[in-house]
Amino acid sequence: MDIDDLATRIDLDRRATAYSVDVVDQARAADLDRRTPCAEWTLRQLLGHMIGHHLGWTASLIGTPVGGEVWDRTDFDGELHEAYRSSAQGVVEAFAQPQLPEKIEVYGYGTLPMKTVLGMHIVDYVVHGWDVARAIGSPLVPDEDLTEAAFAIMKQFPTGRPNVAFDVMVDPKPGASTLEQFMAYVGRDPEWTAP
Repeated sequence: MDIDDLATRIDLDRRATAYSVDVVDQARAADLDRRTPCAEWTLRQLLGHMIGHHLGWTASLIGTPVGGEVWDRTDFDGELHEAYRSSAQGVVEAFAQPQLPEKIEVYGYGTLPMKTVLGMHIVDYVVHGWDVARAIGSPLVPDEDLTEAAFAIMKQFPTGRPNVAFDVMVDPKPGASTLEQFMAYVGRDPEWTAP
């Protein structure tokens, strides 16, 4: 798989987003106050962040970039499954448009090339899908080849940690799976479970 090919990244992004939708579909309103592996966020806050970022990416992709009022959200409006599915569908459709811009504005990062933008979104939604799964005790994990691709893409980004997106790298246990190595690399405890 050529992870630097734009068409490949568009397909990987569709799959990463679909994985996150499948996991969020398993969450219930009663789960929204659960802790997550993602900083100090509850599940409600994490889902608000995920929805806000989908909306932010979509706005930038269609040429109407928005600011922190969307990108920095940690809450969401409406029923959680409907809100998440709608935001995910919007971003998948925006990435699938026939004429993608060469670069778009990404709040907090500046104007970035499409390959980088796709890489950020792929990594984010594999990681956040895992975060949601861990928070609700779901066994759903991304496909191995999607995990391998997201991990390889993540390794293309600067390694300085902590940064605005990821925490200090964690040492994975001996014999760790690709998914466990990936989560450790982005600063997650691969063995994190909901309290």
